Amino acid sequence: MTTKPELTASDIASAVAARKLSALDAIEAALARIKAHDTVLNSFTDVTADRARAKARALDADIAAGKKVGPLAGVPFAVKNLFDVAGLPTRAGSKINRDLAPAKRDATLIERMEAAGAVLVGALNMGEYAYDFTGENVHDGNSRNPHDTTRMTGGSSGGSGGSVGGALVPIALGSDTNGSIRVPSSFCGIFGLKPTYGRLSRARSFPFVASLDHLGPLARSVTDLALAYDAMQGPDADDGACSVSGVEPVTSLLSGSISGLRVAIAGGYFQKNVFPEAVEAVSRVAKALGATQVIDIPEAARARAAAYVITTTEGASLHLDRLRKRPNDFDPAVRDRLIAGAMVPAPMVDRAQKFRRWYRAQVAELFKSVDVLIAPATPCIAPKIGQVTFKLDGVELPVRANIGIHTQPISFIGLPVVAVPVPLEPMPIGVQIIAAPWREDIALRVAAALERMGVAAAPAPRGI
Repeated sequence: MTTKPELTASDIASAVAARKLSALDAIEAALARIKAHDTVLNSFTDVTADRARAKARALDADIAAGKKVGPLAGVPFAVKNLFDVAGLPTRAGSKINRDLAPAKRDATLIERMEAAGAVLVGALNMGEYAYDFTGENVHDGNSRNPHDTTRMTGGSSGGSGGSVGGALVPIALGSDTNGSIRVPSSFCGIFGLKPTYGRLSRARSFPFVASLDHLGPLARSVTDLALAYDAMQGPDADDGACSVSGVEPVTSLLSGSISGLRVAIAGGYFQKNVFPEAVEAVSRVAKALGATQVIDIPEAARARAAAYVITTTEGASLHLDRLRKRPNDFDPAVRDRLIAGAMVPAPMVDRAQKFRRWYRAQVAELFKSVDVLIAPATPCIAPKIGQVTFKLDGVELPVRANIGIHTQPISFIGLPVVAVPVPLEPMPIGVQIIAAPWREDIALRVAAALERMGVAAAPAPRGI
């Protein structure tokens, strides 16, 4: 059996376990595709070829010896370069972090993926210190969209989006503070999961905003997304926020009926500041799900503003020493936002946190009457690389600051979301499937139903 780019993670794992494909051949095929196409996409900052080959050989030896292997056996995956990878400095998209000593141990989620049989093939490009929505990086170069290489991947998990959208790997891991999994998923035409805050461990990853940071998978199918999610679940004493007991597998639930689920369209704020393609994508998803009810999420605009206050102040606090000692080694745009955050008055931060508690309670009330909300993932298809402004509702606004206009009010209170790709022309665009806290199973079941109906699908890359 040969490995084709369109093979899913589940295809690869099944073939490897059945000895129709060796793990080493699966990894060699991924490494060859990275070598052939990443000079264009610029998704990878590090390729861990020797490590990957050694892991694959060990898997093949275990299979030959009759040992049981995990559900991701032989599946190549890559991680945003803010995950600790043993032997590499954890760049977090920056110039400054390259001077760090190499990590001594992998991030928890890498360990869990490899325990399930997956094979790490490298670390991925990202926006500096994750403070980015575009996928542009002044130190490592811009990630490029696999459907049109003149366009952005979205960020900050730009390399994660580009590598999966470009079929270099079937699964990548990213982080999402204000939308950094959902935005690249939308722009690159793939599925992405931002789990409930605290669901997946963040241990040994470089933080951005501790009270908002989530880690999660991006993939070309819902099954692959769920397989990765299941592999990474479980409490972790090394991350105080990740204390939920037990594991709640979802992969086996994907084929379940969604009949009876109460699905509503997020109205008001979420129907403003959108281009026609975002409206069309939400409309297709709503029609497929039979959703006609429109529900306003109260004070979503204020939630976005409060998310900005918390993001910039917590981010600034983390980087104060670097800002003092090495200001010229930052991307100037990131540096200036962090400096601005350091000057936000404390009473404003206190008000943002109090509002956050109120807003969480209001949204919890909404989920007593609905099971799922659908909303745009981005206001538009991927803008051109270097594009500075766009017009939203007739107003010219900065691109970088407004790509996450519909994701921030959701991650602000840690709700689980699956971003599903709707394959429009000329570019795909994503829709958020939003569920109540700890109900990733519902969001994934709805995403799987949309995939079965052909409404959501990851298109083959067209730009490489």
